[in-house]
Amino acid sequence: MHDDDFPEDLGRPSKTKRKEAMHALRDLGEELVELSVGQLKRLKLPENLLDAVRACQKITAHGARRRQVQYLGKLMRGVDEEPIRAGLAMLRGESSTETARMHRLERMRERLVADETVLTEIANSWPEVDIQHLRQLRRNAIKEHESAKPPKSFRAIFQILKELDAGGVKPAEANTEQDDDERE
Repeated sequence: MHDDDFPEDLGRPSKTKRKEAMHALRDLGEELVELSVGQLKRLKLPENLLDAVRACQKITAHGARRRQVQYLGKLMRGVDEEPIRAGLAMLRGESSTETARMHRLERMRERLVADETVLTEIANSWPEVDIQHLRQLRRNAIKEHESAKPPKSFRAIFQILKELDAGGVKPAEANTEQDDDERE
């Protein structure tokens, strides 16, 4: 027998490749089961898949849970998995865009603590922000830093900025960088 006796590719994946793909989908389903309800909502899963994941989260018996995870894998075959993988990467902070967003918000927080005029930029970018609360957090963050206390207010500022940014409004920092480019 020679290698020429067997056709190389019949246009479909081998049984091994198909099994590997099914196992990958099952593993992806297991990852979904480990997420909280809020995280699942952010992924915007199809309704039937979301219902199956929520049902699996309630199952405590090992065998029944294993079967439900296999069922999740089966349901995943009919769904585009790339948006789900991208959403999971974003939730884990592995996405480069998510990392860049976090760094941008950290820089804005640093600028706010260093200079109170940044409050005006934040108010212009996000009119719904509670400026008084943010101003108080800024003062508390400065006091915490000076007295070497844990940065509770510093972290709270970041959480507020993160929530505001999640609303989809562009922050003032990005607008000022663009304005600087136009002036040159």
